[in-house]
Amino acid sequence: MRLLLVRHGETSANVDYVLDTAVPGTGLTPLGERQAAALPAALADEDIEAVYASTLIRTQLTAAPLAAARGLDVLVRDGIRELSAGDLEMAPGDSEQGRLYMRTAFAWAAGDTALRMPGGESGAEALGRYDAVIAEAAGSGAGTVAMVSHGAAIRMWTAARADNVDVPFAAAHPLRNTGVVVLEGSPSDGWKALSWAGAAVDPAGKGGPAGEALDVRGRPLGAGGQPSGAAGRPDAGQPE
Repeated sequence: MRLLLVRHGETSANVDYVLDTAVPGTGLTPLGERQAAALPAALADEDIEAVYASTLIRTQLTAAPLAAARGLDVLVRDGIRELSAGDLEMAPGDSEQGRLYMRTAFAWAAGDTALRMPGGESGAEALGRYDAVIAEAAGSGAGTVAMVSHGAAIRMWTAARADNVDVPFAAAHPLRNTGVVVLEGSPSDGWKALSWAGAAVDPAGKGGPAGEALDVRGRPLGAGGQPSGAAGRPDAGQPE
């Protein structure tokens, strides 16, 4: 199966740069609506046979133009919603709480699935619900499936499940709104990432720097707690 994991369009929480993970969440900004409207053309070369979205409003609004263009219904599933922030909900993304959220997510991807988000779910629970939706899609017989999901969830799941994506790579490569990760494979045979936001994926181990403190967008922190090599906020609200 060919699997397209698509991050939703921009929301007001993205603009405010806060952890907004609870259902139903916010809708799309005017820019987010334009991003959603552009998806059918952006994915015109993909033979999409099913379109999924999470239970959060922003993913359903993002998926709607794509599904309509293909004559498909949007299949809404709770399993591909964002990683629950628990007690960290609505914390600023660039705060210590925001950094804890991403550190926890990447710890899950690295195998520490018993770890629990403060006041929230464990890695085993998060991966289990995401796996279940992908297994459903794989069992449907569809050749290519698009799932509109969330930044942290996509990066965590891909780092955990794709043979050629490791945690340093996922940590160093945040997804902008409506960014797409393309994978091929199956739950039984495993997954390989073909592209990440339009760029080919290097083999595992050739991603970003390892062993460094990460900001909420998964980028290494330099002196003074600022993202090393970063200027401004190119991707506000990456966690959700």
